Order: sequence, then structure tokens, then C-alpha cells
Amino acid sequence: MEFAVIQTGGKQYKVAVGDTVTIEKLTGELKEGDKVTFDKVLIVDNGKDTTLGTPFIKGASVAGTISEIGRAKKVIVIKYKQKSRYQKKNGHRQPFMKVKIDAIK
Repeated sequence: MEFAVIQTGGKQYKVAVGDTVTIEKLTGELKEGDKVTFDKVLIVDNGKDTTLGTPFIKGASVAGTISEIGRAKKVIVIKYKQKSRYQKKNGHRQPFMKVKIDAIK
């Protein structure tokens, strides 16, 4: 089974062909159905031999298709200082993209 480790959005993901990965939102005018290419590939393993990058593999890329763009569930952020009557409540929804991996080159 062939897999690769890619880096995007400050995080690393182990991906294989056919996987659906939830990643941080990519910049630019992208919509569902668009093709994306990840060129920051750290490891490629095809079952027989493993290629390691230093830190990235030159010429390697992972292709995928955006299947969903959305925002995650709301996370409540509360700041509180005791004995000083200070409290602050804030909500945050992190944007995400779901990408279906098509090919590892």
C-alpha cells in the first residue's frame, strides 16, 4: 500500500490514494471540485522502498480534489481572572477543507 506524508497548514498528514483528509483552509479563490497539488512531501513509501526528504522530496507531489469547504463546530474561549471581576467569553469556528487524495507522484 502506497502512502505519503505531506505538510500543509503547519501540520503533517499521512495520506494514501482514496483517502479523505480534513486540512486547514488553503488561501486563494478555491471552490468544491477544484484540483489541488501538495508539493511539500516529506516521505513516500510504495511498499518496497521508502524515500525520505531533507526536509522535502524534490519533484514529488500529491494531487487531490476539494470535496468540501466548511467551518468546524464552535469552540468557546473563556478568559477569566479571579478576584478582579474580569471575564470574557468568545466563540470561534475554524475554517477547513476536505480533500480527496487522487494520486501520489
